[in-house]
Amino acid sequence: MIDLIFFKVLCKICARLDEISVSWALTGSFNLALQGVPVQVNDIDILTDKAGALEIEKCFSDFVTRKVAFSSAQRIRSYLGALMIDGVRVEVMGDVQLKRDDGSWGEPLDFGRNKRTLEIEGIRIPVMSLEHEYQAYLNLRRMKKAETLRKRLSQ
Repeated sequence: MIDLIFFKVLCKICARLDEISVSWALTGSFNLALQGVPVQVNDIDILTDKAGALEIEKCFSDFVTRKVAFSSAQRIRSYLGALMIDGVRVEVMGDVQLKRDDGSWGEPLDFGRNKRTLEIEGIRIPVMSLEHEYQAYLNLRRMKKAETLRKRLSQ
């Protein structure tokens, strides 16, 4: 079941982003929930490129809690920013790169190739495919979520 507060925030995001020219897609747990995967949703994650992350920051300047800046963790790095919209945390990630098994960093994700469009209540929502999300969770070594997705994909 989709959390109504999260969906209302997503509608606000879609409405504003429809007004600007930025390529983006929903990723993470809320994306999975919208596509019928039973997961706990804690925030909304937006995937874009560096320029898109900066545009989104500008478009939502009244909601910024963390300005877009380069951020790196053990297996992922990106231009990361955060918003707080109606009590919902929204993370914006641009030019996401995942660490390969050999320790090198992959190219920024070509999210356009793995993007799909969902339509819910007349709202068109760009989302990452479940297949892409499965591979991303495997790369991030988040095996519990990867297994949940594997089961969903095999249905």
